[in-house]
Formats: sequence, C-alpha cells, structure tokens
Amino acid sequence: MQYIYKVKDNQGKISQATAQAESASVLRTRLVARGLDVIEIKEQNLLNMDIGPYLGSFASILERVTLKDMVVFSRQFSAMVGSGVAMLRTLSIIVEQCPNKKLRRALDEIRRGVESGMALSEAMARQPHVFDRLYVSIVKAGETGGILADVLKRLADYIEYREKLNQKVRAAMVYPTVVLLIAIGVFWAMLTFVLPIFENLFKQIGGELPLYTQFLIALSEAVRSVWMVLFLLLCGAAGYALRRYYRTEIGRLHIDGFRLGLPLFGDLIKKVAIARFSRTFGTLIRAGVPMLNALEVVKDTAGNAVVAKAVENIYEEVRQGGTISRPMAKNPIFPPMVTQMVAVGEETGRLDDMLSKVADFYDMEVENSVEQLTSLLEPLMVVGIGAIVGSVVIGMYLPIFTVINQLK
Repeated sequence: MQYIYKVKDNQGKISQATAQAESASVLRTRLVARGLDVIEIKEQNLLNMDIGPYLGSFASILERVTLKDMVVFSRQFSAMVGSGVAMLRTLSIIVEQCPNKKLRRALDEIRRGVESGMALSEAMARQPHVFDRLYVSIVKAGETGGILADVLKRLADYIEYREKLNQKVRAAMVYPTVVLLIAIGVFWAMLTFVLPIFENLFKQIGGELPLYTQFLIALSEAVRSVWMVLFLLLCGAAGYALRRYYRTEIGRLHIDGFRLGLPLFGDLIKKVAIARFSRTFGTLIRAGVPMLNALEVVKDTAGNAVVAKAVENIYEEVRQGGTISRPMAKNPIFPPMVTQMVAVGEETGRLDDMLSKVADFYDMEVENSVEQLTSLLEPLMVVGIGAIVGSVVIGMYLPIFTVINQLK
C-alpha cells in the first residue's frame, strides 16, 4: 500500500513524504528504527494524492547516476560502516542526504531489502541499473570476508580510475569530432548559401564554366534538393542497421576488431582496453573474489568484444586447471609485457600487485597517446578545414579568371 507519513527528526524538523509498505504498523516500525518520531500515517487515495512525488519519480527515471555519484556514495558508506555505524542506519542517513533522485530511490529499495533480511549484495543485485555486476561481486566478497569497509574504499578508488580513464578517452575523441563537424557545417553553408550567389553571377556573365565549377554547382543543387533528404534518410537507416548488427555477438566482434585496427585511434583503444582489463581484474582479485567469478565479471565489463573473447578463453583454461598467462600469450591482443607480468604474478602469488602495475603503466601510455594524438591532429584538422574552404573558393573564382583571360 502507498502511505503518506509525517515525521519529526532529532532536530525537531517536521517533514512529509510517501512510502510503500505492507501496512501502517510496518511503516511506523521502519520509521522509528530510523530514529524518527512519527506524527501521522495515513493511506494515500485519490483525494489526498499529491502528483509531485510522481513527477519527481518520472524525472528520476530520466536522471543518470554518474560515476561521481557512485564515488561519493561508496566513500560515505565505507567511512560510516568503518566507524561502526549500523548498516541500516548508514543507508537511512545516505538516502536522506543523497541529491541524485535515481540513486536515492535505488538506495531506499536496498534499505528495504536489508530490513527484510537480505544481504547487502543481494539487495544491490536487484538494482542492476545502478549497481553493475562488478560492484555487486566486490561487495559480496567484502561481506564474506568481513572487510566491507575496505572493499568499498577500493571500489571508490576503482570508480575514480574509470572516470579518469573515460575523461582521457573523451579528450582524445572530442577535438577531432568537433573540428570535423565544424568543417562539414562550413562546407554545407558555402554550398547552400554562398555558391548560389556566384552561380547567378556566372549565368549573367555567360560562357562555358570550368568542369570543376560545374561539379560544385551540381553538388550545390543536390544539397538543396530532395536528394539530400533521401541521402540523410539513407545514412540514418545505415546507422540503425549498424547499431542492430552491433548488438549481435558476431557484429560486436567485427566492429570492435575494426576499431582496434583503426589508424591513429586503434592503438589508443587497445591501450585503454588493456588498462581497464588489468585494473578491473586486479581490483576483483584483491577484494577476495574467486578467480573464476572474477574472470566472468571482467568479461562482462570489458567494454570490447575482442577483449571479452580473450577473457573467455582464459576462463576456460583456468576452469580446466591451467594458468592465466598461457592463453594470454596465444592472443595478440595482450602485449608480451602484460603476459610476462601476469606470469610473474602467478608464480609469486602477487597477481593483484602485478595487474595494478600493468594498469598504472598503461594509464601513463594512454595519457601519452592522447597528448601525441592531439598534437598530431591539430595541424591535420587545420589543413583539412583550409582545404575544404579553399576548394570551394577556387571553384567560385575559376570562372572569373576565365572571363579575365577572354577579355585580354
């Protein structure tokens, strides 16, 4: 049932909200357990229903839970649990203070699950839109080993690492994307608005136009005709078909493999994938997640189908009693240095340390690659825009030079 309740906190502040519960007495017990003084509880009906919470719920569906939100939650949870605060009390405090509505709703559901006797990891697993499999696996390992506060701190560090890695990748991709869009926009504007003005001038002057100018005029007419609409629709259909193809297993393998082979960007994508694999695998092992479970999680969170396929081969080898380094050595996606570091980690029993060192090394490699890529693309993009604008300008002035020569 849906209830409207009014409570007073320890500071004497009175607030009103809605909640779902089996009965009013169950809701009262739950509120008292949170340290609140219950003033009133009444069942919600059509007469006293407030549409505000429902509008807020709709807005929270559209709201995203960012990595920053997850870092803040993990650090708060780790600090409070490590200080000896009861888990239910910790969840209640965080729910009241959480600014993200979507995360607040998920945490409230988790709190209810824990109240009903669920383990924290089990309750989190029921919120897959917020807590992914990696997060749930590490929390479950922390619960089993009695080190929940420590693993939550490691989770926060790992999420911060993911955010920094994503920022590096975005820094490499944003600049060329923006410049390419500007170049396309300038080219389209010159064909649509500038070239038609010169076309009318050429018709008044008369004479035969150069072939290159005729080509530009034909292109300008095509851009301003229905063919342009058909072309855009065709591009949209092709993009939709490519997206559907990418959802298939073979499609992901083909497209992700193509990305790894791209000039300039392929090497960066490969380094990002290896850094993510090493950091994720090392974090899971250090948290006490069993090896096979850790490999399953790494495969699901790899972010690249080629790497996921390689991890699947490693999983089959380990399941049959083999080592991790042997199938890695057979796969070209893993450089020899990574394979050797993993082999040393297996022999010394310090696999998590070796994986962390590999991740640190490739973090620096990603940063250097981003700087090199940016410094290389800047002059290429400037020359590209100049060539696009210059090609149209030359096409517009060629007839003028032809007329001058005829006058001479």
